[in-house]
Parts: sequence; C-alpha cells; structure tokens
Amino acid sequence: MPHLDYQKRDGIAYLVMNRPERRNALSPQMIVEMAAAWQDFRDDREARVAILTGAGDRAFCAGADLGLLIPLLSGARKPEDEHDEALLADRSLMQKALLRDFELYKPVIAAVNGFALAGGTEILQATDLRIAAEHAEFGLSEVMRGIIPAGGSLVRLARQIPYCKAMQILLTGDRMSAEEAYRIGLINEVAPAAEVLGRAEALAARIAENGPLAVAACKEAVTRTSGLPLNDAFRIENELAGRVMRSKDAIEGPRAFMEKRKPEFRGE
Repeated sequence: MPHLDYQKRDGIAYLVMNRPERRNALSPQMIVEMAAAWQDFRDDREARVAILTGAGDRAFCAGADLGLLIPLLSGARKPEDEHDEALLADRSLMQKALLRDFELYKPVIAAVNGFALAGGTEILQATDLRIAAEHAEFGLSEVMRGIIPAGGSLVRLARQIPYCKAMQILLTGDRMSAEEAYRIGLINEVAPAAEVLGRAEALAARIAENGPLAVAACKEAVTRTSGLPLNDAFRIENELAGRVMRSKDAIEGPRAFMEKRKPEFRGE
C-alpha cells in the first residue's frame, strides 16, 4: 500500500501523506515515494501548482517515524525492504522529499489538517502558502529526542519568522497553536477543519490561472536572491524578467486583456 497518495487533476498535483494510523509519520517508503512525486511534479508541464496534505483529520505529519526512519538512518536498524535499500543507496532522496537542496520553482501549498510536528513542520517551511485547521499544532521537538531538525529548519526558520521566535521553537521543542503560528507569520490562514482543503484548492486554482512561466519566475527570483546584496539580486531579477518577457505567454497576457478575454497561457 502506498504511503503517499499522488494524483494530478486540473493542473494541480495532490500529495497526500497516507499513514493516518501513524499520524502520517515519515517512513522510508514515504520518503522514496515523495521524492519521486516531487520529481514528477517538477517535470510535468501541465502541473502548475501542488497541494501537500495528510490523510485523515488528526495529523498533517507527525515527523519522522522514530521506529523506522531514524533507526535506519542512524544504523540502529538494518534495511528490511526495497524502500530501505533505496534510501540508503541514495541519501539525496531524503533531501528531495523534504524539498531541501532540490530545485523546484513551481508553487506548493500546504493544507495542514492537524498536527505538523518535527519533520511535519520542517517540510511545511519548504512550501510557499499554508492554510491550517484551527486544531493544528506546530513544533520542532527534535531536541527533546537528542537530535536536531536538520531537514531545513536550522536554515529556513529564522529566515521566515522573527529570530527570537525561531530560536524559541528550535531550542525548547514546545508546540505552538495554529493561532500563534498565524500571529508570527509561519502560516497564511487559519480555517475550520472542514474548509482547509477547499481553501487550498481555491488558492491553487487561482494560481494555476496565471502565466506558469511568470509564477515560476517569481518563486525562483525570491529563492535565488535570498540573502544576496541588492546589486547581485537585481541581476538575477533582470535575468528572469528578460526570460519571461521573451516568452509567448508575455505576448498572450496583454493581448487577452486588450481583447477582453481569458488568456490561454501555454508555458512557452
């Protein structure tokens, strides 16, 4: 049985972490399947935006499976199936699954339907827009287990929220409510649980209507210029602006506006 349900429809890719009985904890199988899904999403020209969520109504993702994934990576458990073998043979699969050190400029929306703890909060930081249920909770509990959140949080978190709040989350391991996550800017919106996926889908559909080259260039510019001096950052912005302005979509958009019709963007 897949540990990740991956589907695509109407230009939207859906990645559903599918281990509700384990609060959608990250297993070696899920990591391998998620890495393949992100690769497919990136390479599919028809897929314009992705939604990442968890199965059930209790958890988005409770982090790494402490009985399967962590012992395998630490050497405390020997590989038992093809997914274990694949992960040990190619550690880049872990990076790709967590969208760490993996080039993806298409937008990703998180529909947080419950607990997003440890690895769940880590992968959340790799997404671009985040809708959370009222009962969702967030936290990086790794230090409480004697390990560290090295799936991107040590680099990303202090870039996304105020430094002192990032350090409090990293050093205490304490949980945070959805309202607090919204207050400090970690998520975009808090919604009733029954409306979370619908809100994410509405947002995805809105983004999918826009020029895909323009959308990707916006994300690429923000990603590549983070932390750079202004002159270096502007060079990247100019490079991407030139690329988009030379596209057929850049001709179609203004033309459609003048002709009072919906543009037909082709990503060309």
